[in-house]
Amino acid sequence: MAALPTDDQHFLANMDCAVLRLLSYVRRMAGVPDTDVIDLCDELGTPKLLFQVTSLSERASDFLQPHGTYYLCRVEFKVPGPAPVTGAAHGTGQYGLTMIVCPQSVEHPRGSRCQRLPGQVVKMSGSDPERPQFLFVKVLASRGRLEAVTQQMGYHPQYLDSFLKMQHYLLHMDGPLPFDCRHYIAIMAAARHQCRYLVNLHVLQFLRAGGDPQWLRGLDFIPPKLRNLNEINKILAHRPWLITKKHIEKLLKISEWSWSLAELVHAVVLLAHCHALASFVFGCGCEQDEGPGGRGSLKPLSPGNQCFCEATAGNGCSQELLRINRKRSLDSCMELDSLRERMQRIHVETEGREETRLLQQDREEDTDGEVTNATNLSCYMQDPDFGYQDFARRDEDQTQVFRVQDYSWEDHGFSLVNRLYSDIGHLLDEKFRMVDGLQSSAMAKRQGCEPSVFKRGIWNYIHCMFGIRYDDYDYAEVNQLLERMLKVYIKTVTCYPEKTNPEMFDRFWKQFKHSEKVHVNLLILEARMQAELLYALQAITQYMIS
Repeated sequence: MAALPTDDQHFLANMDCAVLRLLSYVRRMAGVPDTDVIDLCDELGTPKLLFQVTSLSERASDFLQPHGTYYLCRVEFKVPGPAPVTGAAHGTGQYGLTMIVCPQSVEHPRGSRCQRLPGQVVKMSGSDPERPQFLFVKVLASRGRLEAVTQQMGYHPQYLDSFLKMQHYLLHMDGPLPFDCRHYIAIMAAARHQCRYLVNLHVLQFLRAGGDPQWLRGLDFIPPKLRNLNEINKILAHRPWLITKKHIEKLLKISEWSWSLAELVHAVVLLAHCHALASFVFGCGCEQDEGPGGRGSLKPLSPGNQCFCEATAGNGCSQELLRINRKRSLDSCMELDSLRERMQRIHVETEGREETRLLQQDREEDTDGEVTNATNLSCYMQDPDFGYQDFARRDEDQTQVFRVQDYSWEDHGFSLVNRLYSDIGHLLDEKFRMVDGLQSSAMAKRQGCEPSVFKRGIWNYIHCMFGIRYDDYDYAEVNQLLERMLKVYIKTVTCYPEKTNPEMFDRFWKQFKHSEKVHVNLLILEARMQAELLYALQAITQYMIS
């Protein structure tokens, strides 16, 4: 639905069409001159940046939510600098742009009206995809919010771009698994590390994807097929070297609730992604706490005076966002409030349909539990005491050391995952290569070695903790390259991320920049994800050839 700010009129529009056709229809319905550039913004004042779309292949459903209300906005282009440039075209580096995202008739959902902010809402100069502000605006346009993880990764925009592409493909593009199941699997994975930040995020997306709210009551309320994934989720999260072809066979050969190979590969990539991302969340201090002390969130804004879009106000969009990355997000609060209200409403509607006093009493006892299940993580996992165990101290009769020379990502894992889940291999490989290619000369110089040597030391140390060894590497170098506090930090974030605290982040490498610490956490994320994938894909390969 689109609303007209001029006279409070509104009309319905079909989102299952090209963006350009939708804008043409809205322009005609609103009587906007062809000379004006228009866009839509949501009820929080977040611009959708539809005016940047130039291809008929871009679908409006990729930008807008079903049954949503959007307001018509006018886009104003201004020339930066004291003197205008005559004859310049939109979209070039000669122009900045200003979006008027808050029509004066729009009521702020948390209080009084949003204020019109001409010249201060979203400014861009050029569209270089490596600029952090360009990536931030893309995230705002597609999600309506800027998560703390995105802000932290914004210190390394090239990596952020590859991460966002892979994650979008994994969660939102065509694939073997239904969309609601993808987000529920992500909830199960994040719960293994007690990561409320990711659980809350995927609970919201699960409901938006049309997921059954009853599933949020825990594993006892989900289909057996999903529940059967719990064992492999538990093992991958804590001791991936225990994965065998028997676990794969068990999932694939249950007649009534069996998984296909393509579905299982999709699920495995999701699990590994969320386990590793939980390490990054805790490692960088993107706290999931509801309190105001979280380091990775945006500062709450005054609802009477500002919109969330003001987080990107003024010149130096990326610097301002990165400066306030220790604060809390108003948008996050609103979405969590909305989640609780929706779940409460669902419960009330269900309660009204019950006829017997016994069922009525049961529902009343469960009311609080249904509303707060997003933070009661124990219901999303079984065997909560199962955790990481030092690979070096395992019993001798357990799995042997995993040798990369026998099964590697480049020679084996990439081709298998790409064959069973089209194109995800390319996106994962790009991400692995991107983190390896990030500049780290300052870090390496402080450690007195070459950048490639330093990064390889961190990567191989992480793989070593999961029993993965490289025959061509001298592991004595690890102790020479990595100081003790750094090793303790890496092991905690990798193996016990839920035990990480903000003091650990501040204490290690005090002389290093924040961006360099984020770089270390990106290495942890990718090395851990690749380790889990290697074990799972090797087990799948053994099942296929047996």
